[in-house]
Amino acid sequence: MRGNLGRALSASIGKKAWMAISGLLLVGFLCAHLAGNLLLFIDQDGSAFNAYAEALSSNPLLPAAELVLATLFIAHIALGLKVSSQNRDARKVRYRVSANHGGRTPGSATMLVTGVLILVFLVIHLLDFRLDDSTHGDMAAAVRKRLGSGSGAWTYGIGIAALGLHLSHAFASAFQTLGLNHPKYDNAIQLAGKGIGVVLGLGFLAFPVILYFSSGAA
Repeated sequence: MRGNLGRALSASIGKKAWMAISGLLLVGFLCAHLAGNLLLFIDQDGSAFNAYAEALSSNPLLPAAELVLATLFIAHIALGLKVSSQNRDARKVRYRVSANHGGRTPGSATMLVTGVLILVFLVIHLLDFRLDDSTHGDMAAAVRKRLGSGSGAWTYGIGIAALGLHLSHAFASAFQTLGLNHPKYDNAIQLAGKGIGVVLGLGFLAFPVILYFSSGAA
């Protein structure tokens, strides 16, 4: 049993399956994260958002949840890099002309690049709002100050754009990897993937855009 699991994890298809599962779980986290963050726009003083942030930080299950999320992120990134490396090794002779094979899209063509950008963005995000103790007293004010500045708006704008582009391909790709696609539903799955990328991308992008222009820094 253990040997079969080890072989499945070492095989390329096994890595892709685990990457797909971890990716879908992370999409679920992003949806919940966006819903909570939208509380920032509920009131002017940020009391609703601060109450939400305080409820999260005081939850005794938070360390366990953060550990699970960190494991998912690390596993997803590590598997993505490994699969990308294996794919490059398998192509001993590269095509002279890059054709649009298999419905190649901007999202699918830039998965590695956007993945690296998301990793850098995640580190910046953690340094800004999770590891900086000065933000814990008034998280709403800290978010507005950071994203209301020119550097913050651009940093978060680029990171979120990379996230949206990554998701536009990743969702449909995960279904295909797990064998959940079907010719009858392929178009719907592709549209759903692009829709999730657009909704989450624009949803998160609303924060730096609105906060930057409302801060008077523009």
